[in-house]
Amino acid sequence: MFTGIIAAIGKVESLQAQGGDIRLKVNCQQLDLSDVKLGDSVANNGVCLTVIAMDNSTLSFDVSRESIERTSLGSLKTGSPVNLEKALAVGERLGGHIVSGHVDGLGSVVSMQESARSVQFRFEVPEGLERYIAEKGSICIDGTSLTVNNVADNWFEVNIIPHTMQETIMSTYQVGTKVNLEVDLIARYLERLLPNKQAVGITRETLLENGFIR
Repeated sequence: MFTGIIAAIGKVESLQAQGGDIRLKVNCQQLDLSDVKLGDSVANNGVCLTVIAMDNSTLSFDVSRESIERTSLGSLKTGSPVNLEKALAVGERLGGHIVSGHVDGLGSVVSMQESARSVQFRFEVPEGLERYIAEKGSICIDGTSLTVNNVADNWFEVNIIPHTMQETIMSTYQVGTKVNLEVDLIARYLERLLPNKQAVGITRETLLENGFIR
């Protein structure tokens, strides 16, 4: 599990084909690796990956065909920046929201507009994913926990403050950039638990009937 608070920006050192998969090696010089060991989970652009090799400044991961097809990791190149976050440790502050590192779909940057000192981003979302995104709810973009400011049928907007622009890869985004999206866990599981969810949708009355609220 992760929080969506980016700890460092890494840089892709190499990408090697491995029988249809990819061996990804990332320079993590800005990330404290003192408590990282083989087998640990580290989020790369919001994708939970397992450390399979490491040294003083680099971590290596095997990226499966599933991850290549469902995320933006397949488009990485040598030198590409990546958002890095180590797995959440029990007892730490939960600064963002609960993030699994399992990408739900690929979004894309539709527009970027200055808003005072912030930048307002609009992202297009894949069909079917928009129902899990709510105004003032949480969304994870390339591993970054953000608050949704506005949402419509096939897009949503977030405002990015200068600190987030500086400490994540969002400063490299352009119109058309593909991003990894993970919706809020509660929204996914709540829909799964509700009967006849496709017929009635998630309403206040449905929540009352099924005991989720009083």
